[in-house]
Amino acid sequence: MPLSDHEQRILDDIERRLAEEDPRLVEQVGRTTLSAHLARRIRLAALAFIVGGVMLFGIAVSIWVALIGFSVMAVATFFAFRYVKQLGRDQMRALQEDRRFSVAAILARVATRFRHPPGSPNE
Repeated sequence: MPLSDHEQRILDDIERRLAEEDPRLVEQVGRTTLSAHLARRIRLAALAFIVGGVMLFGIAVSIWVALIGFSVMAVATFFAFRYVKQLGRDQMRALQEDRRFSVAAILARVATRFRHPPGSPNE
């Protein structure tokens, strides 16, 4: 449903005041996309997974360090797949084409393969 002229003027006025009060916020919001935000979170989850793996090898130090490491890996995996699921199919394809060797692109390719197995009629 489109906005009425009065609602559009109010929205334009709010945008103008926001741009005057905090131009840095307007610039940041204008250049950040959902796919870039989710790709950043996927990279952080991958880093947490690696840290958890290092902690897992700390079993020589303590079993508790290893258990915490395993927990970190499990939580990081959960969040990484959650963020990949939030990406749309078009966004996953764009990540695959733009950055072939990034963590986000690799996870996007894996998620695409699980959604449509090879030889399925949806390809």
